[in-house]
Amino acid sequence: MSFAEQLSRLRVFLDADDLHEEALDYIAAHGYLTALAICPVNVPEREWIDALFAEPPHYQNDAQREEIESTLIQLKMHILRVLGSDEELELPCDLDLGEEPDDSDLRGWCIGFMEGVFLRESIWFEQAEEEVSELLLPIMVGSGLFEEQPEFSDIAADPDLVDSMISQIPEVLTQLFLLCHAPEEKPALLKPRH
Repeated sequence: MSFAEQLSRLRVFLDADDLHEEALDYIAAHGYLTALAICPVNVPEREWIDALFAEPPHYQNDAQREEIESTLIQLKMHILRVLGSDEELELPCDLDLGEEPDDSDLRGWCIGFMEGVFLRESIWFEQAEEEVSELLLPIMVGSGLFEEQPEFSDIAADPDLVDSMISQIPEVLTQLFLLCHAPEEKPALLKPRH
């Protein structure tokens, strides 16, 4: 089965109505896996898979469970490769909150991303709190999770500002990835020879 076929089967599974109401659908799961791929530490697979579903799904059998879980792991690896290659990651949804932001796929993706951040929140901000906060801002705005806070309600009141922030998300992901994963730049001459 090709990766594209695996992804479409994963999508059908995650978008089904019989999962727990707090389980992430396909688009939110993509955001979640993107955050996990960027996260400075590796979150154990079992932990993030269990958190994604909120409670264990009713799989038809063990084979289906293995297929779904291994496709999630492969999707995370795929996202990691794209981010590590300096290409811009293509989101599985339009970069647009539309007329009804709460119903938009992009909002779901941003919420999923923030769920991934919340799994290891303190670690995200450990190294470069200010830069990380600034880079996360477009995703935080897109998620709508922070609209109660004054600075976010000010941004939300300016649709042009929101649009311009949201258009930066793919670029922001690359910058976050580099910030969290770029090795400290050392001159080649100083590297010890083996």
